Amino acid sequence: MADRIRLLPEIISNQIKAGEVVEYPSSAIKEMMENAIDAGATKVTVNFVNGGRDLIQVIDNGCGMSPTDARMAFECHATSKIKELDDIYDLHTFGFRGEALASIASIAQVELTTRQADAEIGTKVIMSGGEFVSQSPVAAPVGSQFVVRNIFYNTPGRRKFIDERQSQLPNMIKTEFRRVALCHPEVAMELLSDRSQIYSLHSSSLLERIIGIVGVSAKKSMLEVGVETSIAKVEGYVCRASSAKVRPDQYMFVNGRYFKSPYLNKAVAKAYEHLIPNGSQPSFFIYLTVDPERVDVNVHAQKIEVRFADTDAIWQIINAAVRETLAKTGSVPMMDFDNDDLIDIPVATTGIEYQMPKATTNDNYNPFATDTEQSTSRPTKGAFYDTMQEFESRNSGQDFAMPIVSAGDDAADFDYIDSEPAEQYMELESSVDTSISAVHYIGRRYASMMVGGVLCALDLTRARERILFDHYYATLSGGKSASQQLLFPQSLTLSEAEYSLLEEWMVDFAALGFDITMHAGGVIDVNGIPSDISAEGVDVAIYQLLQSLALPHDVEDMRRQSMALTLAQSEAARRTQYSQAEAQTIAEQLVECKDYQHSPTGKNIITFITLDDIQQKLA
Repeated sequence: MADRIRLLPEIISNQIKAGEVVEYPSSAIKEMMENAIDAGATKVTVNFVNGGRDLIQVIDNGCGMSPTDARMAFECHATSKIKELDDIYDLHTFGFRGEALASIASIAQVELTTRQADAEIGTKVIMSGGEFVSQSPVAAPVGSQFVVRNIFYNTPGRRKFIDERQSQLPNMIKTEFRRVALCHPEVAMELLSDRSQIYSLHSSSLLERIIGIVGVSAKKSMLEVGVETSIAKVEGYVCRASSAKVRPDQYMFVNGRYFKSPYLNKAVAKAYEHLIPNGSQPSFFIYLTVDPERVDVNVHAQKIEVRFADTDAIWQIINAAVRETLAKTGSVPMMDFDNDDLIDIPVATTGIEYQMPKATTNDNYNPFATDTEQSTSRPTKGAFYDTMQEFESRNSGQDFAMPIVSAGDDAADFDYIDSEPAEQYMELESSVDTSISAVHYIGRRYASMMVGGVLCALDLTRARERILFDHYYATLSGGKSASQQLLFPQSLTLSEAEYSLLEEWMVDFAALGFDITMHAGGVIDVNGIPSDISAEGVDVAIYQLLQSLALPHDVEDMRRQSMALTLAQSEAARRTQYSQAEAQTIAEQLVECKDYQHSPTGKNIITFITLDDIQQKLA
């Protein structure tokens, strides 16, 4: 039998690589802009026509190339950035693979005109479909000019794919331009579409460059971030909590290179927790400086994914830096802002077992009682009874009528009993009814009810969040929730990190009631969901659960609490209106919760309305 394995021709090999390196015309612009920065340019001009499909032009005033280098630049793996493998781990340049220009030239018609400062004349190299066409001397300014025409002209399948996304191409180019421009505010940059100016950015400070990119309106909302530790230096700007929006500007850079990391983005978002409305996100421009040996940029062909040696520590540093910045505005409590000494955030060492401190509680504690009363306090009769005792103790010095209501009474049918405080206390101790009554839905997310004779206002959304949290947490701690099968299973595609997390915590997802089938390539089918959540937005719920699992947690139980909280908040937030029957059911279920007064995040669920409150309102 004849041999079947053979080497691919170099042109075909480059065209295959081009699918990774040059996904869209914007990818080609990014690569050439980064080459210009690496060449020491102080000004870069980009022009494109028809979304970059017909023409891309990138001009810089960098160091230029010699005639030999200009020809060699289009050879695969030809690079001036590294000489040996170890150089990858000490990079101070954007490019290093030597694949970009070879890939671009293999799927387009390219002209390079370049001249070095010490040369009297420049050189022009013409490539077409990966093949060398000509090289000739020309008059040219110092620097380089790349002209790319008819991108993907010789790969019809790829060209058709690009044509179908014609309307998206200009925005993709703007996105890549902004990312490079934000990396280097000291470099003047200009972007033109069909010779119409989109951006004209002068050499400036970082804040001026950010304003030049996102607009003058961002100037008042920017807060400076600056923290330096032995692991990483964090600089940049974040927005005020009041300026959070649905579609924020979020950029993160490491050693002058843009990268994507949902995990580290969460470190910023976590600092804004409880400060911004649900659905809003903060804008941020975070610049990390890390020892090149502690970060691997050779992860993805487009170099937008990186891998840190100290990921968890960097997460904590970013989160602490943003929290400190917000604290200076009074948004977050923080102590000792004026300490000039740099404090390194310690990194957890493998092999050391960390013990959670044991928490103890005194069920009989009464903050209003004397020391003697504390030692002889009576046994409690439940959470509601404890609150009633606290309520009575708080008002025991006042002479007023206390309404006493039984479970069967209507809200309007109660008697006012005038008594001395001591006699009234004895009456409560012996006959108080801790069951709820007279639940009335007020509107939006609120209801009123009577508890043991005291009028209360109830936040139904927070109450539902508490009920769901307790249910999900109990389920994850050893139970199993009922699952409802979807009529049409939903197919989702996860990132590699999300897929790994789901695989690791699949048992817990199943316990919650999720019926998920995992496939290759990060694809999953959601066949069933917990019976007490809505089928709408199940993709968001799964994504939020995975994001909560990606956060640093010391013990497994904390991760389960995080999962329960994420799902409870997600489902509770969906409701903005309730019926009278739903309000009644929620109130009854809330009574069974161990902590009926507070949501899982510590917010009040119930507020008691005293006679003093009524008197003040009606005064």
